Amino acid sequence: MAVQLFCYLNFPGNTREALAYYQEVFGGEAAISTFGEYGIEGVPADGIMHAQLVTPAFTIMASDALAGAEQEWAGSRIHLALMGDDLDLLTGWYERLAADGTPGQPLQAQVWGDTYGDVKDRFGIEWLFNISAA
Repeated sequence: MAVQLFCYLNFPGNTREALAYYQEVFGGEAAISTFGEYGIEGVPADGIMHAQLVTPAFTIMASDALAGAEQEWAGSRIHLALMGDDLDLLTGWYERLAADGTPGQPLQAQVWGDTYGDVKDRFGIEWLFNISAA
């Protein structure tokens, strides 16, 4: 049986905005389902029950935090690592996230022979980039 790991992010009410941003950065196809579409009561009807962005390289899933969970989210540290050997693609993603976020380690050659950098995006998600040497 094949096993895959997907990241599932939880946002404090701004999942729609985050998914649109990630689609702009990474491309791919987005799908969004609201609580209202499924008749779920006690939560905002336009709140995001499940969202998914499928790119050729990976899938991001996300939802809005339920009432009371916002404080848990605010204290979380999430790191997503993008690794590969496509220098132009990964550099472009790093630069797009850094333009609206907070760059940490700039992309540069490291002692292990690869190029590494990290950035915190405008939603507080930390992205690690490791670009393998050719």
